[in-house]
Amino acid sequence: MKIAIPKERRANETRVAASPETVKKLIALGCDVVVEKGAGSSASFTDEAFKAAGATIGKDAATTYKDAAVILKVQKPITGGKEDEIKGLAKSTVVISITDPYRSTKELDAFAKSELTTFAMDFVPRITRAQSMDVLSSQSNLAGYKAILDGAAVFNRAFPMMMTAAGTIAPAKVFVMGAGVAGLQAIATARRLGAVVSATDVRPASKEQVESLGASFVAVEDDEFKQAETAGGYAKEMSDAYKAKQAALIAETIAKVDMVITTALIPGRPAPVLVTADMVKSMKPGSVIVDLAVEAGGNCELSQAGKVAVKHDVFIVGYENMPGRIATDASSLYSRNVYNFFELLFDKETKNLKIDWEDEIVKGTCVTHEGSIVHPALAHAEKEKPTPAKPAPVKKAEVAADAPAKTAKKTPTKSGAKSGAKAKASPKAKPAAKAKAKPEDKKDGGSA
Repeated sequence: MKIAIPKERRANETRVAASPETVKKLIALGCDVVVEKGAGSSASFTDEAFKAAGATIGKDAATTYKDAAVILKVQKPITGGKEDEIKGLAKSTVVISITDPYRSTKELDAFAKSELTTFAMDFVPRITRAQSMDVLSSQSNLAGYKAILDGAAVFNRAFPMMMTAAGTIAPAKVFVMGAGVAGLQAIATARRLGAVVSATDVRPASKEQVESLGASFVAVEDDEFKQAETAGGYAKEMSDAYKAKQAALIAETIAKVDMVITTALIPGRPAPVLVTADMVKSMKPGSVIVDLAVEAGGNCELSQAGKVAVKHDVFIVGYENMPGRIATDASSLYSRNVYNFFELLFDKETKNLKIDWEDEIVKGTCVTHEGSIVHPALAHAEKEKPTPAKPAPVKKAEVAADAPAKTAKKTPTKSGAKSGAKAKASPKAKPAAKAKAKPEDKKDGGSA
């Protein structure tokens, strides 16, 4: 069975979906692996290293994709235009990538029309068994680390307190908004550099995590705050009254600090604005804001995607694809996540795909299959209705610091997926929850 590892073609993407380490593991499973020429160059993985691991080097995308049963990517394939990556792919080809489903209506329709079986790594459910496949955590961790380094690079002062014969330099004050994976890593990194760190989050459980890293916790800790977390560990939507009190406290804090790191995202919706223009105006000249949610609209009102903006003498860092700025480590971690997920779909005895559609992880990540958009979390996928009844109520989006919630409750339900002895195996089982992609179903999603 052939696995293809293409070069990433989306702007600013420096990562690659496999490393020499995971290529070696895939080959040990009995797979043939073809890596497109130069696919790992931005991540410092040479073609020679992939060859040494046992891969074949494809001279171009067409050669790499030819007869592939599975395609491993970082970003979802490009659809349409000169760089269309799905044109010519065989039906039932399995594509595994970060799909960003909430904001990818056009692409999902194209995947369904081409009858591709696509899995969204960003939809891996947050369960213990899936931790080794959790790309959002692995990439957010690096993003939080890099956010502090990028902020320090434009900050015109030192981070730690320094006592010299010429006088004492006070430590930098860093405020982290959102104590998820990225936020906690940002706290830890800023502390290592010697900064005085504070943080906020709307989840009560985050207070202990923040304080365990040596940072102080900033929040209006009333009764509503104490009940602000769902069973899944995400934050509930807060009342307007609470938001007003919290906003006043945040504004007061921001005016006193030297650097703000924002990490808050809402599943399926644009990122919430946490830092207003007035808050930026209140900051000291030379202060820094690093907005990790800029690709979803930004947590700072004045952020500009892809650049460092200077507003009211404050540096606002809006770099996109923060994990990709540490491409080697980001690729290494991502490729391990993908390999662990692929193992779930692979039968080591027949050395072919054998997809268990009843598996919770499989059901939670499958987005399109056999011409349909099958994930019920997506607005344009019809849910199966066995009897005429009112549709299930749509739950309010929950705030998730750093990364979107991995919605994974109902999708494909038929088990089966026969695997043949041919080089190319394709999943045969048809998920029960399915809907033909329709143009009129398209809706814009939020952050993914």
